[in-house]
Amino acid sequence: MGQKTIFQRIIDREIPADIVYEDEKCLAFRDIAPQAPVHVLVIPKKAIKSWADLGPRDGSLIGHIALVIRDLAAKLELAEGYRVVCNSGSDGGQTVDHLHFHLLGGRPLHWPPG
Repeated sequence: MGQKTIFQRIIDREIPADIVYEDEKCLAFRDIAPQAPVHVLVIPKKAIKSWADLGPRDGSLIGHIALVIRDLAAKLELAEGYRVVCNSGSDGGQTVDHLHFHLLGGRPLHWPPG
């Protein structure tokens, strides 16, 4: 991936973050520019550029992250609902070249998002 992304620097503890969850496979932290009362980013510790770059061996990692997101939603008291977003590529709105998932909630979320 070349130069470290901001997310890799957070994983490596070079940049501080408000971490809400961590295990051996992923890290979750609050977004510094939240778009909802709850806005957490969940990232794999493995360097994967985007959804489009997932490999055949990444299925268990994505399944693990899905369960982490589900559990975080419960922990963060999002029982009324939440949204999970994964942007891929510049046209998809991805701004950091490290696969990540946005967990958004705490208010009604409208559709389409924009």
